[in-house]
Amino acid sequence: MISHKRINAYRIMWLFVFFDLPVVTKKERKAATLFRKNIMKGGFVMMQYSVYSRYCASDESAQVHIKRVKEKIPEKGQVSILKVTDRQYSDIVNFWGRKEKANPAIPAQIEMF
Repeated sequence: MISHKRINAYRIMWLFVFFDLPVVTKKERKAATLFRKNIMKGGFVMMQYSVYSRYCASDESAQVHIKRVKEKIPEKGQVSILKVTDRQYSDIVNFWGRKEKANPAIPAQIEMF
């Protein structure tokens, strides 16, 4: 039997990937660039340098994307993944200079599996 879970602000997830990767050698720069490209291919968008975020329609979807990020982590450096509910994310306050900027809208997309 299929369980129908109501989609709401506590079920929808946002993933954040924070990273600090070494870029001293050519090999390290290549690995860092490849990591960034891979997470962007996975639907993450840059919020700030080394901070990327992604909307996920459910916790199950978030777990899939966490697994994909883990598989692409370079040999060296630090990578952190934070998962928050849409309700928690709605409290974010963004500033560009001294001006407050409105929170981003929930993406109008449907995920198909």
